[in-house]
Amino acid sequence: MGAFTLQKDGEVALLVLDLPGESVNKLSQAVKDEFTAMLGTLRQDASVKAVVIISGKPDMFIAGADIEEFVAAKTEEAFLRLSRDGQQLLDGLASFPKPVLAAVHGPCLGGGLELVLACHYRIASNHPKTVLGAPEVQLGLIPGAGGCNRLPRLMGLRAALDMILTGKHVRVEKALKTGLVDEVVHPAILRASAIRAARHMVARGVPLRRAGGSWLLDRTAPGQALVLWQARRTTLRQTGGHYPAPLAVLDAVRYSLAEGMEKGLSREAELFAKMAATDVSRRLVEIFFATTSLKKDPGVSPPAPEPRAVGRLAVLGAGFMGSGIAAVAADQAQVPVRMKDEELARVGRGLRSVAGLINENVKRRRYHRREGERRLALVSGGTDYSGFRNADLVIEAVFEDLQVKRAVLQDVEAVARADCIFASNTSTIPIARIAEASRHPETVIGMHFFSPVHRMPLLEVIATPRTSALTTVTAVAFGRRMGKTVIVVEDRPGFFINRILSPYMIETGHLLAEGTPIEELDRAMTRWGFPVGPVTLLDEVGLDVAVKAGGVMVEAFGERLRPAIAIEHLVGAGRLGRKSGLGFFRYRDGRNAGADEAVYGLLGVQKGTGPGEAAIVERLTLVMLNEAARALEEGVVRQPRDGDVGAIFGIGYPPFRGGPFRTMDVMGAAQVVAALEQLAGRCGRRFAPAAVLVDQARRGGRFYPGD
Repeated sequence: MGAFTLQKDGEVALLVLDLPGESVNKLSQAVKDEFTAMLGTLRQDASVKAVVIISGKPDMFIAGADIEEFVAAKTEEAFLRLSRDGQQLLDGLASFPKPVLAAVHGPCLGGGLELVLACHYRIASNHPKTVLGAPEVQLGLIPGAGGCNRLPRLMGLRAALDMILTGKHVRVEKALKTGLVDEVVHPAILRASAIRAARHMVARGVPLRRAGGSWLLDRTAPGQALVLWQARRTTLRQTGGHYPAPLAVLDAVRYSLAEGMEKGLSREAELFAKMAATDVSRRLVEIFFATTSLKKDPGVSPPAPEPRAVGRLAVLGAGFMGSGIAAVAADQAQVPVRMKDEELARVGRGLRSVAGLINENVKRRRYHRREGERRLALVSGGTDYSGFRNADLVIEAVFEDLQVKRAVLQDVEAVARADCIFASNTSTIPIARIAEASRHPETVIGMHFFSPVHRMPLLEVIATPRTSALTTVTAVAFGRRMGKTVIVVEDRPGFFINRILSPYMIETGHLLAEGTPIEELDRAMTRWGFPVGPVTLLDEVGLDVAVKAGGVMVEAFGERLRPAIAIEHLVGAGRLGRKSGLGFFRYRDGRNAGADEAVYGLLGVQKGTGPGEAAIVERLTLVMLNEAARALEEGVVRQPRDGDVGAIFGIGYPPFRGGPFRTMDVMGAAQVVAALEQLAGRCGRRFAPAAVLVDQARRGGRFYPGD
């Protein structure tokens, strides 16, 4: 059975793409070969005057190229052939002698978008799931089947660059405004509208299209040169030069506009092949596969039970974290949410915070005002346990204190159903210790969200030995409904993210104690690829939170994780970080105004010159990598995949490095162990290599042995 079905409505042929056995349509080689054959047949069929390409899948047009086939191509020459073959196919579509229309409903991404660009007319449904995008840069690639050439000519240079360089999805309203699509209709009449438009074109020809963008900036050589120069400067600032694909996009687009489409396509194919062969693309593709496989992982060993439906959520605590959880649950999972706090004023502030997030989404046109009002109406709050009796899941986000969390757990169990799941949003306290107060420990679990909840994509789900499989799979499934990337971790102090972050922060303290300037520490690690430096991160997390988390880690792991500097002195002086306007840095109007020299005196350290950037990077990265290896060895994460995805989505570990375990595999265990042993000799036993690394170095092992 093929991927395409040919249907006819008079003189209009409909090519219906519905890839058998797949939930999404992908452009594999077999699909492309079948498409080519279909076009040949339709070209020769005199009874066919126009062609409409439409999807047979609900809420899905084309997700893009088949990444499995892409990975099979290993050499630059093979990648070049892939690009040229795709370009040849779509050139044939663009020059097809009969009108070809695309009727788009659902995601239209990557190669799917490039196919649509080669059509003569594009109609899209106004459904929220209909988005168009060129996400190739997120895989370290550039659009390679004509996208770098056709998009700027269709939309205008600025809109096209914004789309390609960011990989952002474009909604249909913007697509219509920029000329990316020609018409937007209700999904119910998409097919009929496409047939009507096709007949109109048979009778009167393909209508002239208004070019998108500004004539001066998007259509003249001086304007284009200015836009490309500004885009290059912005790209270098944002990527730090670590990601070559965005710069290759600018090269391909500039060359195409200067030399014309034919030469532009050749340049695009060459650059696509070069990018596909880079280590950066390899790492980003590995992350893509890792996150894709995580989405299908129920979180427990098979056989996994079906997760329970969560129809009602209750949230304990209406502060920053509690209101953030409530907002995302209402906005993404779209379930009724009841918030509780001790004071009505705090409940009011929490509800205002929820309204602010949803109204911001309305302002950004992610959905209409009425839809925003509907989602906001899902959230209510109060000072008692009204609404908790029928809750399927309760998430507590109260003060980080064991006794407080135990007390609210018992309060919830007094009013909630026996099968209600109780999830703690603790970042450090062992879930098993909280569950000691429960009459139903099998329903107690950890759901560690990261701050701010609506922006941070990771969720750690923490199961205790007594947590049931049903509780775990339900928490995982609901986390995904909230739009989170979920990893399941074992109930150990710090879980995984704070476990690997703690030694990184502690080593930052050792470097500060040695006189390393604050700015040098941050600069070294942002150059290495982190979005912010370690000192800035401390201020963002909150110094009071760091002190409390540090105490838990010292209690669990002893001297190895004892802080090197007395951050509590800063907390005692009212310096809590960004949230108080003063920490290691000063803040004005919420913006970082630079390091505060008074910090050195409060910490009792002397500002000096530091050991140099290379030594800073070596110490801070290796101490984190070593702890990641220890955590895996202890079973904190179930496999390297989970640790790599967690580090990237949880603390901004540089994606182009693939995560801690990929980084160690690239370095080689022998080199990692040798470097750690040298540091242990110079700096102390906190750098002693993990046993799993020593074993890998001895036998030539890897964390990903099949690669």
